[in-house]
Amino acid sequence: MAERPESLHRRLEQGPPPRVCLIAGEEPLLQREAADAVRRAARQAGHREREVRDVDGHFDWGQLGEAAANLSLFGDRRLLELRMPGGKPGQEGAEALKAYCRSAPEDTVLLVTCNRLDRAARDSAWVRALAETGVFVYCWPVPAAEMPRWVAERLRQAGLEADREAAALIAERAEGNLLAADQAVEKLRLLVGRGQVDADAAAAALADSARYSVDDLADAALAGDLTRALRVLATLEAEGVQPPLILWALSRDIRVAARLAAGAGDEVLQRERIWRRRAGRLREAARRRPVATWRQLLQRCHRVDRAVKGLPPGSPGEELRALVSRLARAMAK
Repeated sequence: MAERPESLHRRLEQGPPPRVCLIAGEEPLLQREAADAVRRAARQAGHREREVRDVDGHFDWGQLGEAAANLSLFGDRRLLELRMPGGKPGQEGAEALKAYCRSAPEDTVLLVTCNRLDRAARDSAWVRALAETGVFVYCWPVPAAEMPRWVAERLRQAGLEADREAAALIAERAEGNLLAADQAVEKLRLLVGRGQVDADAAAAALADSARYSVDDLADAALAGDLTRALRVLATLEAEGVQPPLILWALSRDIRVAARLAAGAGDEVLQRERIWRRRAGRLREAARRRPVATWRQLLQRCHRVDRAVKGLPPGSPGEELRALVSRLARAMAK
């Protein structure tokens, strides 16, 4: 039932977006690009008015029906976004989504975005209703064996032709992180321009001139070293590392530690593709703090995500510093 992102991109190249689009998955880069493609296609199709609603535990699902019934303020077509990170609308939300699909307005594109959906959620009635009315896209992780091919395709899109060794090198450096791989491709594009890239050129261009990586930040915070963690964060920000990538690294480790603290086994490390050298640190962190602490930290991650998307109350930098401080202080206890 679910399509892959490539299928959505091909569909949008051929015409306007469907009236309903559900985008979910486990790869932030692919999710962001798919949602951006829908927004771009909606603008090109004349959907100039945009409404964004964040679904949390206090969300009034009556707003969805009202949005469907109300005419656009300026008579324009609309893009209505429902951001539902947890992917659990509850019974009331599920009924509201199904009701919307039964009478989806012609002048509105509904874009629903979620993070990971388990098998039961992907097979639920509300997901089926959205898929049957429009399109359901799920962004699966890219298997390690396919990473070099994925990198090679991204290089080609950037105007670079890489040999097999160069693509494999970039894939290895990224360690399964698509955001990091994409950042490496962009760095190569800026440094090399267009044309051929071999392994030597890739290694030279990707030589780490930065003092720190996002994993260094996560490691410092997990070690309870607040001073170093804030210094690493400041350096990353000064070097232009974008908040979504920093948040991705922190939220990944916090999410994994929360699951380990709740009793999950090593399969969570395998599913999140945590490399062996970091697995021990996360196991130790999970043992040191109760699951309630990790859940509170996940709530702080949600605040950072809101700030990154331009929503109140804080700025991305302020919220990232607050998250790093809380994590480091929790681990120092």
